[in-house]
Amino acid sequence: MELQTQADSFGKKGLAVASLSYDSAAILKDFAGRKNIAYPMLSDPESKVIKAFGILNTNMEPGNMAYGVPFPGMFIIDGHGLVKAKYFEDDHRERFTAADVLTREFGADGAAKTTVETPQVKLTYSAGDASVMPGARTSLILDLEMKKGMHVYAPGIQSEYIAIDWTVAHSTGWLAQPATYPPSRNLHLKAIHETVPVYEGHIRLLRDLTMAQQAALTPLLAPGGALTVEGAFRYQACDARECYPPKTIPLKWSFQIDPLDRQRAPAVLQHKDQ
Repeated sequence: MELQTQADSFGKKGLAVASLSYDSAAILKDFAGRKNIAYPMLSDPESKVIKAFGILNTNMEPGNMAYGVPFPGMFIIDGHGLVKAKYFEDDHRERFTAADVLTREFGADGAAKTTVETPQVKLTYSAGDASVMPGARTSLILDLEMKKGMHVYAPGIQSEYIAIDWTVAHSTGWLAQPATYPPSRNLHLKAIHETVPVYEGHIRLLRDLTMAQQAALTPLLAPGGALTVEGAFRYQACDARECYPPKTIPLKWSFQIDPLDRQRAPAVLQHKDQ
């Protein structure tokens, strides 16, 4: 269902969208009609293609009605049939959102942007998705624009200068994955005969957030189903003449948590334990 909301966005990048599962064509037809799925849903009832791609979910034991399902995820395949990227999880209850893949592969913009400006930098933060389901893995996005002549320090700097640091609050409702930082450039500081890694101009930082399951999320939701995730961004900016005091910018994202679809196909179509 979530993939349907981004099918047009993939199309604009030249990619057709299709799904593959071990469900019968009848089950897929029932689901597509019920949920208005317009892209092709491919049936692999003996899991031949699933096994050929090496994604058979080995957490399911033979004899279980779920045996034959793939690990949840996405492939991006080019016109020659070559896999160019893959996004997969070990837990069948967790999966990358389509918006997360669009953000990471194509630099897509996030939803509900917030901009904070200081004398040294302009920070815009957003998320890949405005609404997610339990178990979804979505993107948190920071776009940092340094003012003219300014630079900030990259993680790993061996100096008294303070590197940029992005934190996300710990919670039972989500798991913040490690942040992804772009390559830095080395800047030689003539006055102190030191070379340090810095960022200048514009950089984008990404960090995935994996939502917990429904039971852990429910106590954290506001009326109406909204979830708030807080964090902070700390930096020290310098120009050619001076370094300014470190600053911390508070961050806050809001997600609408959508319930999982637990309606099964009609009994006559359902998978059965073997």
